[in-house]
This record gives sequence, C-alpha cells and structure tokens, in this order.
Amino acid sequence: MRHPLKIGTRRSRLALWQADHVKALIEDRLKVPCTLVRITTLGDRVLDTPLARIGGKGLFVKEIEEALLRGEIDLAVHSLKDVPAEIPAGLMLSAVPPREDPRDALLSAEPGLGLDALPRGACVGTSSLRRACQVRFYRRDLIIRPLRGNVETRIRKLQEGGFDAVLLAMAGLKRLALSHLVQEILSPDICLPAVGQGALGLEIRAADARLHEALQCLHDPATAAAVAGERGFLAAVGGGCQVPIGCHGEVSGPVLRLTGVIASLDGSACVRKSSAGPVAQAAPLGRSLAEEILAAGGGRILAEIEKTAGAAAGAADTRGRV
Repeated sequence: MRHPLKIGTRRSRLALWQADHVKALIEDRLKVPCTLVRITTLGDRVLDTPLARIGGKGLFVKEIEEALLRGEIDLAVHSLKDVPAEIPAGLMLSAVPPREDPRDALLSAEPGLGLDALPRGACVGTSSLRRACQVRFYRRDLIIRPLRGNVETRIRKLQEGGFDAVLLAMAGLKRLALSHLVQEILSPDICLPAVGQGALGLEIRAADARLHEALQCLHDPATAAAVAGERGFLAAVGGGCQVPIGCHGEVSGPVLRLTGVIASLDGSACVRKSSAGPVAQAAPLGRSLAEEILAAGGGRILAEIEKTAGAAAGAADTRGRV
C-alpha cells in the first residue's frame, strides 16, 4: 500500500469536508498518511444548466474515476448519491462508512415557515428533479425553479431574495454545521431521499486487495446493506439525475425495508411502494421493488419522461439547423 495515500475529491467545501473526514479516519485507524487531490468534474464546471439537461451519468464522479484508473490517486471519496448504479470495470466500492441523516431539508426566507406554511405561489429552488417532482405532487400550488451551485451558493441565493425557500440534503447541512438554518426536515412520506443520500462511498481499484482489506475498519454493514438495496432499485429503474426517482432503505436486525418512488415531471402522479426482506438479499430486493413500481404505473411515467426529453432534443436540433 503506497504512502502517502492519495485521496481524490471534488473541490466543493462539502466534498472537501467529506474527504478530510475519511482522511482523518484513515490516519487515525490505519496510521497511514494521506494527501487530498482536488479534481473538477463536469457537474462542477457546468453550473448554468439543470442537471437533468446536461445528460449522461456520473456527472460528479467520472473525472475522479478516470484519475483512479490512471493511478493518479489511490482512493476516491464520493457522495454515494452521485455514483451511478454501474461501477466502471477495474474499480470497486470498497467501503461505506456510517450514514448521516438521509432526509431532505427545507430552508425558508421567512423564519418559521415549513413546507405546509409557505404561501400559495411561493417560489422554491432545488437542483433535484426528484425533490421538485415530489414536492410539486404534495403542493401543486408552489412554483419550483431550478437552483444550481454548491450548498453555500444556494443558501446565498435564498438570502438574497431569489427564492422563498430552497431544498437541500440534510446530511450536507449537518456536515457543514449549517443545520441551524433548517426550518423543516421533510418526512420521507412527503419526499423520499435520493439513492445513497447521506452515505459516502470509498472507491478503489479492484486489484488493490491490500487497500480494500485495510479500509474495512471504516465499513458499516448496515449502511452498506441499505445502500445496496437502494442501488439495486436504481439499477433496475435506470436513469439518474434525469429521472425523478427516490429510494430509502432502513435496516432492523436481519431485515431491510425499502421504499421507492417514481414521480411525474408535472407532479400529477407519484407511484410509491415498500418492500421488506433479508439484508443478505438487499440488491435483489431493490430490483424487485423497482419492477413492482414500474408495473404499477412507474413505467408509464418514465415513458412519458423519455418522450418529453426526445421531443425537446428534437426541437433543439431543429433550432440549431435553422
């Protein structure tokens, strides 16, 4: 195992907090020095376009994974919600540390106003199709507008009066010591979290058996099982930032309970179901739940989303050729 270990990370304050957290754990438990390698991803470079319109998968991880494959770094620290269901050949998720709060949070411009108390027609900002569609389903009167940027940028835009409220991940707010700004933590009954939200993934080269063994001291089996179920759901549904899906797993002893949702873009429909099974069958349980939701109307919703996306792409191509 090479010393010092080179840890690849995005450059945002939150990503650096997460990488520093893992660095401290490795240095404390393994007594191995580490250095951080800051990498800019496509998702970081393109800030004026909603994620769903950029297209592709791995918008916040691809460049980091390429550096890992080239041997420029030894370990990547990702927010697992950014990691596509399929890991590139030659890489593996080695360890999943204990999860932070996976729920979504609402911050409002006027103190004390939660989701139910926002006035009719209030403008809510979010970078997530998943959040937008579920909140729109819950309150059809709200105006949901795209909001990109890091956590601090989105909070600043709220404070400058651009929005009446914004939706962010509770985990990131806690890690950045900003949870005092939260007006309401949204119940998963209203807004199911993203697959892997609140969890970190430590990715390495598949051939690095010694590093994989060493990192198991950071691994949390319960979090890993919950996330495996959620990622099984993601793999069966497909998509990513372009598809408004949510899935959340909770482990209780030997049992994993999963709840998943597929929502329509206009908020007119949400197909939500739950399932439970053995922790050892986490990924198959996630895939089975996805198939059940697809059959119950989720497949129709996704077909409509694909049709809309295709029409929009065709229109853009036509404009480009005029």
